[in-house]
Amino acid sequence: MPAHQFQGFVDTVDSQNGIIAGWAVNLHEPSRVVLLHVLVDGQEVMQVLCDLKREDVRQILRIPSNKLGFRFRLPPEACDGAQHGISIRFDDRTALLFPDEDQPDRAHETLTFSRPPQTEYQSCVDGMFEGLLRGWVVSRNHPGADWSGHVVVSVRVDGVPVGTVRADCYRGDVVEFLKSAPNCGFELPIPQRYHDGLPHEITITSLPDEIPLVGSPLVTALADDQLTAKLVQIENSIAALHQQLTALRNTTRSLIPRKPLSLQHYDRWAKSYYPLLREQTALLHKARPLKETPLVSVLCPTWRPDEAEFRAAVESVLDQTYENWELILVDDGSQCERTRALLREYARKDRRIRTFSLKVNRGIAGATNKAISHAKGAYIAFFDHDDLLVDVALENMVRAALETGARLLYCDEDKVDAGGHFLEPNLKPDYDYRYLLGCNYICHLTFMEADTVRQTGPLDSRHDGAQDHDFLLRAVEIIPREAIHHVPEILYHWRKSPNSTSSSVSNKGNAIRAGEACITEHLKRRGIKATVSSVEHLSLYSIRWPFRKQPAVSIIIPFRDQLDMTRRCVESLLDTQTYSAFDIILVNNFSTNRETLAWLDGIRNHDRISILHVEEAFNYARLNNLAARHSNSDLLLFLNNDVIVTQPDFLKRMVQETQAAPDVGAVGARLLYPNGTIQHAGVAVGPDIIGVHVHRLQPAKAFGYIGRLCISHEVTAITGAAMLVSHPLFDAMGGFDEVGLTVAYNDVDLCLKIRDNGYRILFCAEAEAVHHESFSRGSDDRPEHEARFFNEKQIMLERWKDNPLFKNDPAYPHYFRQDLRTFFDLRNPEDLWS
Repeated sequence: MPAHQFQGFVDTVDSQNGIIAGWAVNLHEPSRVVLLHVLVDGQEVMQVLCDLKREDVRQILRIPSNKLGFRFRLPPEACDGAQHGISIRFDDRTALLFPDEDQPDRAHETLTFSRPPQTEYQSCVDGMFEGLLRGWVVSRNHPGADWSGHVVVSVRVDGVPVGTVRADCYRGDVVEFLKSAPNCGFELPIPQRYHDGLPHEITITSLPDEIPLVGSPLVTALADDQLTAKLVQIENSIAALHQQLTALRNTTRSLIPRKPLSLQHYDRWAKSYYPLLREQTALLHKARPLKETPLVSVLCPTWRPDEAEFRAAVESVLDQTYENWELILVDDGSQCERTRALLREYARKDRRIRTFSLKVNRGIAGATNKAISHAKGAYIAFFDHDDLLVDVALENMVRAALETGARLLYCDEDKVDAGGHFLEPNLKPDYDYRYLLGCNYICHLTFMEADTVRQTGPLDSRHDGAQDHDFLLRAVEIIPREAIHHVPEILYHWRKSPNSTSSSVSNKGNAIRAGEACITEHLKRRGIKATVSSVEHLSLYSIRWPFRKQPAVSIIIPFRDQLDMTRRCVESLLDTQTYSAFDIILVNNFSTNRETLAWLDGIRNHDRISILHVEEAFNYARLNNLAARHSNSDLLLFLNNDVIVTQPDFLKRMVQETQAAPDVGAVGARLLYPNGTIQHAGVAVGPDIIGVHVHRLQPAKAFGYIGRLCISHEVTAITGAAMLVSHPLFDAMGGFDEVGLTVAYNDVDLCLKIRDNGYRILFCAEAEAVHHESFSRGSDDRPEHEARFFNEKQIMLERWKDNPLFKNDPAYPHYFRQDLRTFFDLRNPEDLWS
């Protein structure tokens, strides 16, 4: 026989799966299919026909037949974990050579090969019985081994995953036939939405190999009866219609030209807002006239003011729609005849204006105390000599005070520049003690019951520059939380000019150090020796709380395979955290990957780790609830397996926030995307969005709106991706809703329950980690999740639609839209009172 009768090439050697592929041709008889002989360690174990189509090879060789390709999997005896020599021979016993990857010009007759044992399966899909998919499957790792059950089975309908189940039901018929383990059967209910009388393709595979079971795919029509099938069809049509309407709505919304209603165009927005505010105030004045008109003392210390700015300030008081006020002007030892003349002029102009002069300059605290001593009103309003009151300010503040009984009230504010343009609004949340520790967000207009002002005591001149912050902190020590009220209207204009403290931080001098001192003293009065420091040399403050005790923390991490991410998550905690009183509960939800199971076996004796195996359909709420029941810790940290923690004091910072006050129910972390932008800094809630992550996609170094990204504060909800919660409180709230909210919104729902029961939820700006969002469970936007996601959204709307927390998020100013850029895009002014 002539040499080189056969020619061929090995294209692929997949050592992981034991697959070898390539092509071969008989040059003497090109139309004849080549037979290959596969040898393992010199012994022939199988024969392979080269009958796969390879049009590419046929065209190059210009031969009549394209049946030239081969692809085969090595037999089980070659896949036992040991090294073997693999060779391929033609009929003439010449070798089909294996290419050398490192040296392309060389080739080898024998390939050294090693592959772990290959799982072998026997199985059968019995079919559908009363809505249940039934079948059996057994496996073994090498020939001669006993067949065993307990194989994990995955089921898809029309390509959509519908369930995972372990084949561990008793099957006596299989035992008798195969002499195998008896627990090898499975039953899985097919979701109701497929019981529509129409044919569906059901695919059943073993995991982790994804080997189809015998009888898969199964094409069948599911229907309990004609009526049920018809109802299911109608329900499915409605779901499909909803999906189409949602897509249409999103498309239409994207096509609607956006009005420039954002902070960038605040002046235009404000000039539409203020006429509507006046109109709304007038309507209230007519519909609900004030039953009382208490005297309001407006206190205004002054020192050599700019005449035009001072006149504008006084005129804004004179223009008030509420008339029962007195304006107390105090000249703080200016020794300026022009200033004194201005005061005398206005005292003559209106008898409600009274003036006083100090012989020496005492600073803003001393001058304000002088004004307090002469105030006759039932309420006191603090006012700066270069600022402006909106003409309906006092009427709105008095009405709120009378209707709520509050002792301390504040409103929203903005700035006005020399050209009369409105800018830089400070739109505030409802009372937030934690935020007040981080900055004086209350600022203007502060409106207080006069008796409470005197009970709080005089302003402290030691803290000039932060004297108002100090005064407010002393006030909240004696005022119950429910007696502090936010009036959600913009009623005060802060002057922005070269002479004003609002124009630059540099004008505030020692204000930052004064702020640190007054917060420190306030906390000492509460018996807390905390460390207070300025953030980036601004009047924003970070607090390092002391530990009164070190509560035990259980970190609960649900996962299914995703070994690299899960292992990184666990190791990042074990390797970095300085807080030692923690353990980790890994909730294994049907992991089948061999490497994952080997890793779990390797860490099961770790003194900080326990493993809870849950073989049920994915239900995020239930997985966490089950783990919580296995914990005896004081605190529970629910953590996604795609959150990577490298900050050494991450856990310490979060635990400290829970210990700072007894009414702290839960704490959330500052989470970043891998690209360094904000993923989570608290969640705003509302009927339009259910829950939205605020400041999302802002740079990590950004300060956020009025410092919200860099100082801790209250929020209405936090993500369950990194949620630290009191264990007793979690139990009292019933845990996560594992019936109605299996995947989405269960974290928001829990937070609303916590808030509704009088506890606070904090965003801890000082605890930071990286979150690979939805890596673990995927996006809710995928078609197969649409129906479930829609149902969970409806449950939330129905459950919380009438709750004030949900209707008007107290932590998120109502001026801002939630469906666009949070803390940036503004609602239409006319919608604010709808």
